[in-house]
Amino acid sequence: MTTWIEISGPVKGEAADAIADALLEAGALAVDVADLHAQSDAEQPIFGEPGMALDQRWADSRIAALFESSVATDELDALWQVLRNDAAHALGPHEFRVVPETDWVRATQAQFEPIEITAGLWIVPTWCEPPDAKAINLRVDPGLAFGTGTHPTTRLCLQWLSRLPLADRKVLDYGCGSGILAMAAAALGAADVFGVDIDPQAIATARDNTSANALNVQYAVSDVVLNDQYDVVVANILAGPLTVLAPAICAHVKSGGQLALAGILTPQIERIQNAYAPWIAMTVADERDGWVLMTGTRR
Repeated sequence: MTTWIEISGPVKGEAADAIADALLEAGALAVDVADLHAQSDAEQPIFGEPGMALDQRWADSRIAALFESSVATDELDALWQVLRNDAAHALGPHEFRVVPETDWVRATQAQFEPIEITAGLWIVPTWCEPPDAKAINLRVDPGLAFGTGTHPTTRLCLQWLSRLPLADRKVLDYGCGSGILAMAAAALGAADVFGVDIDPQAIATARDNTSANALNVQYAVSDVVLNDQYDVVVANILAGPLTVLAPAICAHVKSGGQLALAGILTPQIERIQNAYAPWIAMTVADERDGWVLMTGTRR
């Protein structure tokens, strides 16, 4: 069986960046930096958006580097001591761990279990049995498109949709990703559901997921084909795109229609409110782990 050797230890602040680079240059196959206090009361959440440079670092991190098992531990001992000296002792003492070969498919699947969104709505991977056969069980596997129900923003949107009277209503999922919100709207009784995304792969994934769940949702790349307004519009993207897209998104909300926006961090609330103010007064409807759901009704 193939094995690797991991060397790890605590590191202070921004020193982790330089040490990670040095470990990679020394032949590490991979380097991981994580909050030293993760899963404890001292855990320090750091949020960011894709493409955004992070200006925060954990005060205390754990850095771990993976090497071929053929590398002698005394060589790694010496390397670590050099790094400690160069980092003015911002790097702490190290420890070794043998990392065995793993069935990563099985290990990945083990991380995803059925998720109860509400008492009557579950997200269930295809390799799991639904815990409640009488509930709405959306079968969605982790894939190339965002939206498996595990992220706080997805759960906030799903819970909001589950509280709405969707019968005979038209729903638009703007930035549909995996299609999970569009599928939920259809399963919850919406009369007409449409999903759009700029990513062709997301649209392909959404169509596959929808077919597997025997639901009726129409999908398209971008919103070029949209010339209609909807009773309910939900957009779970990120604050940056939501700000830029405010006129386009609001144009698809009918008078008296409801809009929900997610992918927004608490410090970004005012930015979103200002962007949507000409059409809809957006307010915070729910919050989870630093992410907020904002909703409003078009005047």
